[in-house]
Amino acid sequence: MNEIKYDMKRLNEVKTILVTQPKPKVDNTPFHRLAEKYNLKVDFVPFIQIEPVTIKEFRKQKINILNHTAIIFTSRNAVDHFFRIAEGMNLNIPTDMKYFCISEQTANYLQKYIVIRKRKIFIGTRTIAELISSMKDIMKKFPDEKYLFPCSNITKDTISQFLKDKNCVYSEAIIYNTVPRNLKRLKKVFYDILVFYTPSGINSLIQNFPDFEQNKTRIAGFGGNTAKAIKKNKLKLDIKAPMKDVPSMSRAIELYIKQSNK
Repeated sequence: MNEIKYDMKRLNEVKTILVTQPKPKVDNTPFHRLAEKYNLKVDFVPFIQIEPVTIKEFRKQKINILNHTAIIFTSRNAVDHFFRIAEGMNLNIPTDMKYFCISEQTANYLQKYIVIRKRKIFIGTRTIAELISSMKDIMKKFPDEKYLFPCSNITKDTISQFLKDKNCVYSEAIIYNTVPRNLKRLKKVFYDILVFYTPSGINSLIQNFPDFEQNKTRIAGFGGNTAKAIKKNKLKLDIKAPMKDVPSMSRAIELYIKQSNK
């Protein structure tokens, strides 16, 4: 693996990290291991929150779920809220429905609602690009699918654009809203590294702390859309993921710390 080049002027020692996601329910996570290995203080504070779309609001979209033959899931939130909507509308999802899942974790999560071994499930490997790549092969075998993409109000445009470019029959269904969380209780965000996974997390930072100045705080961003949001708000992206041979955010941060904490 080629050595990653960092801005040497900003390569300062890391002692504290704020991950802008909910605290994991278990302690044996990559970030917990980072904290122990490098003697770091790692806090978890979600910067966004999920608000469910009501059945009434969903009906206004005039989408008939049962008119579709395949569903695309890019998160566990999408899985939960899709089946909540289906249950609220007293729908029985056909056993021959196909499922395209962004990762094995998301696919396994489906067993909360369906018997997996009896369904056709196609799995990507963590990224939108890889999910789309797997869909290309499947589309050759099943050219007449009608796709449903359950998503939030802040969606992954890449999926919809791909379906549009392939002249697929599809519907984009907003089943939950992603909104900034009130972070006034946080009072300050003076951490060595702030870790973001979504553009909406960056938007929440700016909304809650309009006078935020990055100064020596390093910002880590996961994914191209998050990187664009960081740049749009005139912030400096110091650590990015995924990259070649660096699939996870925790790994990207560890590589940075190996350089900064020498």
